[in-house]
Amino acid sequence: MDMEQETPSTSVPPVTPVTPVAPVAASAPSAAVDGTPPALRAEPTTEEIPKARSPRAEAPEAAGSGAEVAAAQQTPRPVPPTLGVPAHSGRRPPSYPPVPQGRPRVSDDPTAAVLPDIVLDGAAYPPLTVRAASVRGDSHRYHGEPRQDSLGVSLLGEPGPGELLMLAVADGVGSASLSHVGSSSVCRWAAWAFAHHAQELYEALAAGAAARFAELATFVVERLADKLARNAKSRSHDPASHATTLRVLLVPRDPSIRTRGLLTVGDGGIALLRDGRWDLDPGGTSEASGAGDGVIDTRTAALPLSRTAETRLLTTRPGDVLVLSTDGLSTPLAGESEMREFFGSAWGGGSVPEPADFLWQFQYRVKSYDDDRTGVVLWEALP
Repeated sequence: MDMEQETPSTSVPPVTPVTPVAPVAASAPSAAVDGTPPALRAEPTTEEIPKARSPRAEAPEAAGSGAEVAAAQQTPRPVPPTLGVPAHSGRRPPSYPPVPQGRPRVSDDPTAAVLPDIVLDGAAYPPLTVRAASVRGDSHRYHGEPRQDSLGVSLLGEPGPGELLMLAVADGVGSASLSHVGSSSVCRWAAWAFAHHAQELYEALAAGAAARFAELATFVVERLADKLARNAKSRSHDPASHATTLRVLLVPRDPSIRTRGLLTVGDGGIALLRDGRWDLDPGGTSEASGAGDGVIDTRTAALPLSRTAETRLLTTRPGDVLVLSTDGLSTPLAGESEMREFFGSAWGGGSVPEPADFLWQFQYRVKSYDDDRTGVVLWEALP
């Protein structure tokens, strides 16, 4: 008997409905507001992108044509003026370079290491004008040794007609190991010491009392010698190691008083430039003049071993120029006519040089003179 073949059942079990879950919000939108998917949106047009605003584009156009603007942009900037290397006598300059060289080490001598190579100073107390400079010598620069010269410009006395202008230069003795300490110290201390006797010194100068001025000057110098020696001993130094010369010029500010007081301990110079002519020993007994045959004081008396000062009174007139200096300037000034001509032209023309010009002039170079150079130049009332 044929059996009927059973047909497999095609029925599917019922599916249990699943409760829909709310979609999690994404950081980026799933569709645009207009319904377009983000991936299919068109890139923003150029008009839609804000442009960066250039300051140059906003600036008004420069006047003139493009060629004129381009030419102006290519115009080289002006070069600042320079004085260059100092002038010199003779056909060739000295072989040493005219610029600062090696310095002393702090570990070797802290007192020497902190001293500047060049000092430039000045003052103006109408009708008086001062320029001052101290420059380390070529030899000291080459060997890395300190500048042994020092200077001082100070106003003494109480405000009023009794004021004095004190100008000082000091030259540390070359053979003394700490003479740079002595010279810098004595210029400072001289201002304090003379300030205590400013009124008496002023009265002596106003009266032209040479003996009284000498008495006061000697008293102050003795005190300076004592202080210099005590300072050396307090450091366990031999006082002779601080040996230094000293030259001081005291000038009343009162224009009616034409007398100036000079005191000196040791070598150096005082020179007067008047009407284009040099007097290398004003108020002295020698007849040194612009001829260059005068011998400047070259003795080596020095503080603190020497306790006396030589003094003299000078009489000046409006238009005079006085040069107080160490032997680094006074010696070549006496022996080199070209140097006298150069300084006479630079300083005797009826005007005071600007400080930078003065420093350049002051460094005028002469062969065989490589010592420190220090000078204080006083212009009296110009006519």
